Amino acid sequence: MSKRDETFDPLAEVERIRARRAEARRKLYRKSRLDKYRAELVSMRQAGASCADLAEWLRVNHRCKVNRSSIDRYLKKLPELHEAQAVAVEPQSPESDNDR
Repeated sequence: MSKRDETFDPLAEVERIRARRAEARRKLYRKSRLDKYRAELVSMRQAGASCADLAEWLRVNHRCKVNRSSIDRYLKKLPELHEAQAVAVEPQSPESDNDR
C-alpha cells in the first residue's frame, strides 16, 4: 500500500507537527559553574549578602570569576529563595488586624 492510497488526516498531521516543535523547543539544562556553591550562595544571600558580595567571595575564595548579574539570574531560578521571599512578604489576614 503506497502513501498515495492512504487518506490524509489533517488532525493527526497537525498533532505530529506540534509534538515535533515542542520537542525542539524544550530547554536543555546545562550545569552551571555556580551549582558547586549553591548552598553557600543561598545561605549568604539569605544572610543579606548582595550579588556583588557573592561575586567577590567566589573570585577570592574559589578563583571563579562570575559577573554579579549572572549570580542574580542564577539565584532567581532557585526555589529555596522563592519560598523564603514568599514567607517574608506574605500579607496578614484582616482578622489578625481586628484582634489588636
